[in-house]
Amino acid sequence: MRAAIYARVSTADQTCENQLLELRRYCEARGWTAVREFVDQGVSGAKERRPALDDLVKDAKRRRFDVLVCWRLDRLGRNLRHLILLLDDVQATGVAFVSLSEGIDATTPAGRLQLHVLGAIAEFERERIRERVVAGLRRAKANGKRLGRPRLMPCKSPESGITVRAAAAAWGVSKSTAARWISSGRPLVPGPA
Repeated sequence: MRAAIYARVSTADQTCENQLLELRRYCEARGWTAVREFVDQGVSGAKERRPALDDLVKDAKRRRFDVLVCWRLDRLGRNLRHLILLLDDVQATGVAFVSLSEGIDATTPAGRLQLHVLGAIAEFERERIRERVVAGLRRAKANGKRLGRPRLMPCKSPESGITVRAAAAAWGVSKSTAARWISSGRPLVPGPA
């Protein structure tokens, strides 16, 4: 099998060499050929876009390797949602995944099960967040708070030369809403802000 190795460290003064040594050894022990090493040096795992990771995804889509090997899941991504989506994208191309430290080997049925469990947990968390947002919106609405953008512009025109910030404060709206109202060119209409 052709293997791609991914390593990452968050700061420029750190080195990926320990990760790379273990990953190379693992590939050699499995009889895999390491076709390319993708290394993000000094890049946070919280960033979804990373130079080496972006190249890795492109190569996966072109089927330039059969298995992706990383040292730990947190090297690939710190955000579970991003990690699951990334692994789904890679596996959709037919590329397997191995994480040494966690013992996840998606070249086996047990490893694929582990990834499905991680995906189910991520989906569960997304649904819980959605439920909390919907409950918060319902509560705000029940308390009489009007949601969304203000529908009517104020009846009082801004003084000439007034800043967007000052107009927003005077009207009780966000700066972006005040800017939109001012630049709309429409006459200001009476009504609550």
